[in-house]
Amino acid sequence: MKNLNLRLAVLVVAFGVISCSNDTAFETVEEESNIENLQAKPLTPAQINTKINETVSNREQFEWTKMDAHTIWSATVHGDQILTIGYGNDDNDFNKNDSNAAGIKNQLIQRIATIDGNGQKKTSDFLIDDDDQLNIIDVKIENLATVVDLLSQKGIRYIEPTGYRYLDHEATAKSGAGCGYESATLNAADYTTIAPGAKVPWTFYEHNIPSAWNYSTGAGVGIGVIDTGLTPNNSLMNGNFNDGYSSGRYVQKFGTFVDSWWPWSSRTDGPNDKCGHGTSMTAVATAPRNNNGMPVGVAYNSNLISYRGTKNVLLDGYHEQKGVANALTALGNRSDVKVISMSIGHIISVGRIKDAVRYANNRGKLIFAAGGTSTSFTNFVGVIFPAWMDETVAVTGVTDANYYEECDICHKGSKIDFTVVMQRDGKGSRTTPVLSYYNGQTDYVGGSSVATATTAGIAALVWSRHPSWSKTQVLNRLKQSADLYPNRSSQYGYGNINALQAVQ
Repeated sequence: MKNLNLRLAVLVVAFGVISCSNDTAFETVEEESNIENLQAKPLTPAQINTKINETVSNREQFEWTKMDAHTIWSATVHGDQILTIGYGNDDNDFNKNDSNAAGIKNQLIQRIATIDGNGQKKTSDFLIDDDDQLNIIDVKIENLATVVDLLSQKGIRYIEPTGYRYLDHEATAKSGAGCGYESATLNAADYTTIAPGAKVPWTFYEHNIPSAWNYSTGAGVGIGVIDTGLTPNNSLMNGNFNDGYSSGRYVQKFGTFVDSWWPWSSRTDGPNDKCGHGTSMTAVATAPRNNNGMPVGVAYNSNLISYRGTKNVLLDGYHEQKGVANALTALGNRSDVKVISMSIGHIISVGRIKDAVRYANNRGKLIFAAGGTSTSFTNFVGVIFPAWMDETVAVTGVTDANYYEECDICHKGSKIDFTVVMQRDGKGSRTTPVLSYYNGQTDYVGGSSVATATTAGIAALVWSRHPSWSKTQVLNRLKQSADLYPNRSSQYGYGNINALQAVQ
């Protein structure tokens, strides 16, 4: 494959060179024949997914930048011909506001017009989007030669076939992963009722959260939750967000996800949750403490800024990845937001989201990400993206056994930073009680998702207690109050956080 890529690169150079040599002319004809053969034979989705699965099954991070031109082009063919290009003077040149990379972008656009369209295309024919905040453009390309040329150019940080949907080609994949509007009657052993009539989940006591409320309830701290949105059908997460012991705060809802197959579409489908997962996560972090007999959130006096950035928990597709990235940059630009919770992810690295995480991180946001929740098609995966990034805090769930044991659907690994007890010992046992999608209903939620939202809430308690602290100081306090500190487990990070110790 390396020899093949070399021949293709030579061909691209030949596009701009006029030679009178018969030998050179013969070689060019031969290379044109090679590229034409490949152009007619992209890899099948099954072949592409095999490459992805081989990588992640070895606990390696899959990144498109490590793939050859033919594989990237093949995925583009099967992904509405969408190619995302991250450009810049170096790997850290991702912020458009701090960059002088406009010249690089213009040169790339000119090359694409020349190579992919033989000089016949206008920019509007192939330029899908030019990101407002990040050094990213999305283009529609057709030819393998274009991919080969882009890979040879300086000033390109990555190119990715973001229209390719891995899950569409996995037989056991479920498009509604993580979604559901279920409700369940809570077992009396799974909560404790406290004033003025709120239910405290049993899992909160495993981390001394109720005792921590004597020192902090999260007031003044904004928690941004990027997920599937927030229900319009539960008054406690809407008009009655300020109720009982929860007061003086606000909830705001936004939507950045575009539910459309057309890449040029920019109309979002609003902030409302159409999955159920986002509602559960926002409730775990911030549900009010009142007399309605419903489960309370960890930081019941924190402000909530909810973003519907994705359709479900698996970030597989152009509009989902773009929606999450746009939510990250928007939250990064808000001074009232300190903590960001992301109980979503992918088994594939996504350059656009990586840039957006780094953007928000550079603006002082403490970003928590789910370490991974297994399904029938991801049970061979370790810690998922973006939790594996250094700029995020990775969280997974464990049982209440007297030793560390991941929940029956939770991932573990060296990238995990913290754990949260969210399941009774024993496979399939009861998990964390939460406020449900509809008024007056409750449910149980498990996995690394609820663990992540819980940890984000604890971080808000600490930051509210110490409002002048930086994210580094808050994170260090969380580490220092965890079970295993100063040591770090190879699978569970610093372990379970003691919220009471963290806020004292």
